[in-house]
This record gives sequence, structure tokens and C-alpha cells, in this order.
Amino acid sequence: MQNSNRKVFDNLISRTKIYLVIILLLLIVIIMQQPSWIIPAIIIMLLVVGYTYFANNKRKNEISETLQDLTFNVDSAAKSTLINSPFPLIILETDGNIIWRSSKFVSEFEKVNINQYIDDLIIEFKNQIETRQKDNKKNTTMLQKEITIENKIYNVIGKFVNSRNKKSKKDEYMLMLYFIDITENRQLQQKYNDTKTCAGIIIVDNYEENMQLLEGSEKPQIIAEIDKVVYDWTNNYNGILIKSDRDTYIYIFEQRYLEEIIEDKFSVLDKIKEIDTKGKVQFTLSIAFSNEGDTDSDKYKSATSAMDIVLGRGGDQAVVRENEIYRFFGGRAQEVEKRTKVKARVVAHALENLINESDKVMIMGHVNLDIDAMGSSIGIYRLAKTLGKNAYIIHNGNDIALDSFKKELLKEPEYEDVLISKEVAIENVEENTLIVVVDTHKRGYVEAPELLDKVKKIAIIDHHRRSADYIENATITFQEVYASSAAELVTEILQYAEAQIELKTIEAESLYAGIMMDTKNFTFKTGVRTFEAAAYLRRCGIDIIHLKKWFQSDLESFNKMADIVKSAEIVNQTIAIAINSKKEKDTSIVCAKAADELLTISDITASFVLGDIGNKICISGRSIGDINVQVILEKLRRRRTYYSSRSSSRR
Repeated sequence: MQNSNRKVFDNLISRTKIYLVIILLLLIVIIMQQPSWIIPAIIIMLLVVGYTYFANNKRKNEISETLQDLTFNVDSAAKSTLINSPFPLIILETDGNIIWRSSKFVSEFEKVNINQYIDDLIIEFKNQIETRQKDNKKNTTMLQKEITIENKIYNVIGKFVNSRNKKSKKDEYMLMLYFIDITENRQLQQKYNDTKTCAGIIIVDNYEENMQLLEGSEKPQIIAEIDKVVYDWTNNYNGILIKSDRDTYIYIFEQRYLEEIIEDKFSVLDKIKEIDTKGKVQFTLSIAFSNEGDTDSDKYKSATSAMDIVLGRGGDQAVVRENEIYRFFGGRAQEVEKRTKVKARVVAHALENLINESDKVMIMGHVNLDIDAMGSSIGIYRLAKTLGKNAYIIHNGNDIALDSFKKELLKEPEYEDVLISKEVAIENVEENTLIVVVDTHKRGYVEAPELLDKVKKIAIIDHHRRSADYIENATITFQEVYASSAAELVTEILQYAEAQIELKTIEAESLYAGIMMDTKNFTFKTGVRTFEAAAYLRRCGIDIIHLKKWFQSDLESFNKMADIVKSAEIVNQTIAIAINSKKEKDTSIVCAKAADELLTISDITASFVLGDIGNKICISGRSIGDINVQVILEKLRRRRTYYSSRSSSRR
């Protein structure tokens, strides 16, 4: 009885319970005052409880009926919406078996073989589910995939639904796919992107120097011809061209024409060279385009940064900066030695001041040091020591080719503590330390990239054409692509420094060896200033026969190189390609020597030697003709290939 009463009482709503308690208390008070009222009070209480229970149940039934009607109506509306969906809708099993499809789906894809698309969508959505499971994400969220069907673009939304089989009690899944046509949206978006502006800068290379070589009467005609070539080319793309200086043009155009310009491969680079100056000079252009930035001002700044790279690579080429990626075009003109030495003097004085303002100097070259990088490092070390600063050369000992030289160098007691490892350098670097990078300008190619973020002062001395991965925050950059080697540039700095520098014989020999190595014994890329630098070093008392012994090959290495050369294949009658199939410690060195040796064969203007160095493929490229091996190898490097290159031209 108690359980029954408790059950009845529990079925009542909370507010009703309070009212019953109050009535009960009042009846108890009345009974205490009038004991004769006990039986009427009990009867009244039972009647109140009975009526309350009846009224409560009646209200619950009414609410339940209302909810059932509402649910039925919602289900009916949902079913009606599903059947008459304004979007193409299909329900299928995970194996591709179609369960149901809406009338809109049937009419939309009546003339399309939709099965091939559905199979791909099932695979794609299954992969998305697996990826989310690995990432511990919920699977209940909608899956999406954008596809193109018969010139229409659809955003396909998928949802896996669990349809548990009541008989087998197994989980079975269905896939619901909604096809939402977003073609118009994409077209509007494309139209918006096409009408965005791109900023471009066009510069005539060596304008002042070339004009000085022309007769006074020729200059107006040549200037007019240059303007005509540039204006005619830009008019093809409906842009606005403004000549901001005698040698500089600013070009603003819509982004829709950028791909056309790229497909045209900047034909203006070749057209400008057709201007007839009667053999006195050849005009070339440097071009930089960019579409990066929210405003035209941002795009112009981005184009300016890209132009710095073009000029650093020697000019006569174009670069497009898009989505933080550089694409280079052209670069076929022969490098020409600059006739002025003003920049070398300015850099020498600026570097001296920078060293004097620093507490210590750390010098590093590229990974797998060669004699050019090592000789350049030693030259800067001597400059720093002359100015009374502690200086160190970062050296990780991965260069087999320098073993003979290092044995000779370490005979000098001074150099016992000069060569330090990357780890030691990181431990001892300070905020006021000067980092000098020689024979490279690439952030990812130096011996210790971590050091670049730990200091405020960086100087770069390099003779390679500027790459996209350049060190951006350098205080001083002495990058001259006409120079034969970094050793030549460092020698000029030592010549023009205000401090009286006395090179030791081993130091002068290392710089001379760097020039010899990069010019192939003064045959390639050698200018007047190269010989001037070499003459300065010869006066320091070097022994050429002695330093040549550093780089003599042993018989085993020579035989390896000979085998590689023997296996070479000739492509297009002028390009030699060979493979070093043996994976050894000195693979990269042997490949480099073999590439050099291949150029001694008649009619060969470029050589490539591939070798296996473990987790990467080493490619050594060399050129003495019109092929720019650096441009080729830069593209291969994006595939995580280690490469080295030397080229006597810029094509």
C-alpha cells in the first residue's frame, strides 16, 4: 500500500506536491483544534489527492497527444522535403548500391554517367572518416568534396547514417549525398580574382653604363626603341605602364592576364635584345611581377622584393611572385664584369665598421665546404683578427675534399681553436656577435641556419645568383654575380680595407686556390678583376705547385671518375649525363669532378652527374655554354635533391 501511494505521489508534479503538503498541514491543525473533524479531514484529503492525480494524468495525456501530432507532422514534412529536395539527393550503401534518389537527382544527371563520380566520392569520404578517426575527431560532422561534372561545379555534402539491422543486430551504414550547384558562385569568385590587380616593375639593366658606350646621336633613337618594345609588349595585356625613371617602368594590370604572360614566357626579354646598337652593347631587362598583398601598395612592395632577387641573379630575366612562390623566366645573357670598384671599397669600409662594433665574429660557408668557401672564411678571419676581434670559422668536418688542406692549415698553431663545430657556435653566440656568410646566401644551405635567428648583424659575401631562399635580414650584402668566386670578392675587401692586413702564406694560398677552383685554372668566368685579385695574392708569396697538391686525386678516385665519364650518354649532341651507381662516402666529390671532366670533351657544353648519397640523390651540374644549369637544378631541388652547380653563363 505504501509502495502504491509512493508511486502515485511520485507521478504528481512538484508544484502539486507542495499544495498537498500545505492542505495536509492545515487539516492536521484543524484536527488538533477539533478532534471530531478527524474523519471528515481524512475524507477531504483523499478526495483532494484523488482529484489531483486524475487531473495530472489527464494533462499528461493531452501533452502526449500533442507531441505525437507534432512528431507526425514533422516526420511528414521531413519526408516531403526529402522527396522534393531542391538539391540532387541520393542514398546508397557503402558498396555503391543505390537505395534511393530524388527526382531532382534523376533530372539533373539524366545524361551523365554519374556512377564513376559516385565511386570516387565513396572512396573520398571513407578516407575522410579514417583520417578523422586517426585524429580522434568525431565522425558525425558533414563530409564535403568539390567536384566538376559536365562543366558544372558541385559541392557534394555527404553523411554516413547508421541503419542498424534489427534482425541481425549489426550496424549497417548508408551514405546520403547532397549535390549543391556552386557553379555561379565559382564563376563570380573567378571573375573577382581576375579583376584583381598585379603590380610589376621593369628595369633596363646597366642603363647608365650602356648609354655611355653609345654616340650622342644614337641615344635618343635607342631610348625610343626601348620604350616602343616595352610599351608594345605591355599593350597586349591591357595594363597601365608608367615610366617612373629613365630605366624603370611601373606596370599595373589585371590578374587575368598573368597566366597569358607566363605562357608567353616574357617574350619581351628576347625582343629587347633585337634592338640594333651596331654591336656596341646589348640591352636586357629585369622584370618582377607580384599579386601578393591586400592593397596595390602591398603588391608593389612585394614586386620590389622580387626585383631584388632578379638583380641579385644577374638580371636579364623575369620573376613572378605568387602565393610566396617564385617562378623564374629567361636569364640568357652573358654575365658582364662591372668596371667600377666603388662598391667593393664601400663594402670593405662598412664591413670593417661592423666588425669593430661587434664583440666577436663567426664565419660560415655552405654545407660540404669547398676550398672557395674555406678560403673566403679564412680571409674574413684574418680581417677580423687584424681589427682585434675574436673570430671563429664554423666547420662541421663533412668535407673530404679539404682533408689535405686542413692538415696543412692545422700546422699553424693559431688555427687550432679557430675551427669550431655548429654546436659550439650555438653555445657561444651572443646578441652582439657578427655572422659573416661566405660563398652562399641561402638560409637553408649554410652550416648553422639556427645562428641567423640569434643575432642582429649578418654580412653576406657571395658570387651566386640570388635564390628565393635568401637571407632576408642581412645588414651588408656583397653579392656580385660577375665575380669568379667568393674568394675573389674577399680578396678585394682585403685590398680596399683601411687596416693594414698581412696575410700568412697559407691564408693567401687558400684564397688563390678558391679562385683557381671556381675558374678551372683561370679558364671560366675570369675577368680583369679576377687577375688583379690573383696578382695581389701572388705578391703574398704563394707557391702554386704546393697548393695544387692539395687537390690531387688518388688513383682509386681517379678510376671512379673515369668509370663515370665512360658511362656518360650524350643528349641533344651537347649535354652529357652520367650516373654514379656506387654509394660511398665521397660520392658527391667524385660526381663533381666527373662533371668537370665531362666538359673537357669537345662539343659538350653542359654536364650532369647523378649519384646516390643515401637519403638523397646528388646531382652535379656544370656548364660552359648557353645552358644555365642552376635554373635546371633549382627546379630539381624542390624535390629534395642535393645539388651543386657551376655555370659560365646565365641561361
